[in-house]
Amino acid sequence: MHAEAVGQDLSRKIHAAEMALDHALIDVATLAAALPEARMRAGVSGLTGQAAFDDLAACMMALTQARARLGGGHRTLAALARRMGLETLAAGPMDKPEDRPPMNGSGRIHENMVNEK
Repeated sequence: MHAEAVGQDLSRKIHAAEMALDHALIDVATLAAALPEARMRAGVSGLTGQAAFDDLAACMMALTQARARLGGGHRTLAALARRMGLETLAAGPMDKPEDRPPMNGSGRIHENMVNEK
């Protein structure tokens, strides 16, 4: 398989993995947010379900760490692609926190966005 085709395939896969992690974070956060209301509706003690809160908080931390590590892998693969002359590969939003000035996902400058550092 030609290097550009391999790069495109990896680009799509890393974008899919990033999206999957973001969806997992959304799902776990939604579940955690539902617990206090569920406890109140059930009329049980405030201590009820604390272990579930603790486990969901640990899950969120693990997912957040996985997201950061995946981002590191993405940056490493992007650097490798540049060294191989494959700079045009992309699957997903093109704006990155290190962009100066920041982009809004469409490739256009967005004045109100804040760069993360």
